Amino acid sequence: MSVIVTCPPSYIFCQLYVDIEADIRALQLDSAEENNGVGVVIPTDQNSDGVEIVDKMDEDLKDEVQESVPAPDVQQAPEDHDQEILHPVHNPAKAKEKAAQEKAAKEEAEEEAEANKKRHLNVVFIGHVDAGKSTIGGQILFLSGQVDDRQIQKYEKEAKEKSRESWYMAYIMDTNEEERAKVLPGVISVSLFAVNVSEMTEFTGKTVEVGRAHFETETTRFTILDAPGHKSYVPNMISGASQADIGVLVISARKGEFETGYERGGQTREHVQLAKTLGVSKLVVVVNKMDDPTVNWSKERYDEIEQKMVPFLKSSGYNTKKDVIFLPISGLMGTNIDKSMDRNVCPWFSGPSFFEVLNAIEVPPRDPNGPFRMPIIDKFKDMGTVVMGKVESGSIREGDSLIVMPNKEHAKVVAIYCDEDKVKRAGPGENLRVRITGIEDEDILAGFVLSSTVKPVPAVTEFVAQLQILELLDNAIFTAGYKAILHIHAVVEECEIIELISQIDMKTRKPMKKKILFVKNGAAVVCRIQVSNSICVEKFSDFPQLGRFTLRTEGKTIAVGKVTALSGASSSA
Repeated sequence: MSVIVTCPPSYIFCQLYVDIEADIRALQLDSAEENNGVGVVIPTDQNSDGVEIVDKMDEDLKDEVQESVPAPDVQQAPEDHDQEILHPVHNPAKAKEKAAQEKAAKEEAEEEAEANKKRHLNVVFIGHVDAGKSTIGGQILFLSGQVDDRQIQKYEKEAKEKSRESWYMAYIMDTNEEERAKVLPGVISVSLFAVNVSEMTEFTGKTVEVGRAHFETETTRFTILDAPGHKSYVPNMISGASQADIGVLVISARKGEFETGYERGGQTREHVQLAKTLGVSKLVVVVNKMDDPTVNWSKERYDEIEQKMVPFLKSSGYNTKKDVIFLPISGLMGTNIDKSMDRNVCPWFSGPSFFEVLNAIEVPPRDPNGPFRMPIIDKFKDMGTVVMGKVESGSIREGDSLIVMPNKEHAKVVAIYCDEDKVKRAGPGENLRVRITGIEDEDILAGFVLSSTVKPVPAVTEFVAQLQILELLDNAIFTAGYKAILHIHAVVEECEIIELISQIDMKTRKPMKKKILFVKNGAAVVCRIQVSNSICVEKFSDFPQLGRFTLRTEGKTIAVGKVTALSGASSSA
């Protein structure tokens, strides 16, 4: 490289100055390259000769640097980490592909975790008032580690102060002071739990609301639904049973208590009939209070109860050999609940414990790929609108767009909570709290259904049903114009029978040709039912959970039935 320079008399000094300036300029260029091309400010207070020399050398050095550094090859992967930092390669297509792969891997991991998750069962405790349902539920929570000894001691002290020493286990379930009061409350607040120990509503051991609690065994996650036993709160029992997969019928072995619940008007009979109607296909009959002094683990008393219950269970539609199992237990002492009892306690019983029976029960078939259906049992406001219910069909994910029927309001899923845990997705059978946007909580009522937009649940004001008349009030006749309260999944609505279509022959189970004007107790009939407001129902053959119902009037169940056809169904989104 040739450079023409005008310099002072001393040539050596000028050459040294040029070399120093060249080194400085090279360092500045290297620094600029490392900082992604951000230049360094050069001082301008040099003499004109020096500036001319430096500018010329700058141009030459830049040429040399550009010649010595090869152009980056976008197809060639960097050889080491430093080179990757100095020469980043941005390929939008590859970045997009990588993000898609990561998302797919994440979804696959979530699906695998869901597949490996313990199966889930909803267990409803039913039976006559004071049979010991809440005490058994409290004992289950204690034995499964949901409640510690300090809490038990606290409940024992509270129960003793109220002269209710034997109720301390029920206090685990009944956390509200009103529930523990002696008198029947005039107004019952509707609230469903949300803690491990559950918040249940009871009065003097008499549950008035359906409460919930959660516990796990080695193979299964369970949700306890503690249904009320008092006859004044049968509608709440219906709400609990409609969410259940299996039922636990609690019977008191104490002298006089079994007879009170079993005789006409007792809740043992009505609860069994309602449970079968509401889809509880498996029943565990626990004969409680076997440790009572009037019983003292008597085999004769146990056999007496079983012999009376079996014919009634058969008449209610249960296969007593396949779908029903009897167990003697003590809810207060925890005997035969988590492990089989000692033969010294009960020498004549060698069967499984209550937990072993629950673990062995088969999960009812569910369709995770069907159209999404979640009847809403409750709603509240919490950073948006939150709805609660049990998924009866299909699956739900965060970000899903769904529709609330029958008012056809579109909603987007923001968050899903299952047993207090936030989850990305959930399948059928799960009890969920779902936070949604696009609809206000005041626009939602119990009985509305969160549904898929592709195939929403039908909304009707009229449908055809097959009814089984159980017991009409005062031997009344059942005819067109008869009014009652309809209970179907979470819907409670006044209805009217507008037409009797045909009577069913009880022997052949086929419709009779003779036209009818009325029927009496025990008859089976096909009729047309009308409601004043649109409700979400399905044909029983399509969705049994949304197609079975009960009719009640004046606090009594008069008929059970199933939907066979829909009239003027509206399901378009």
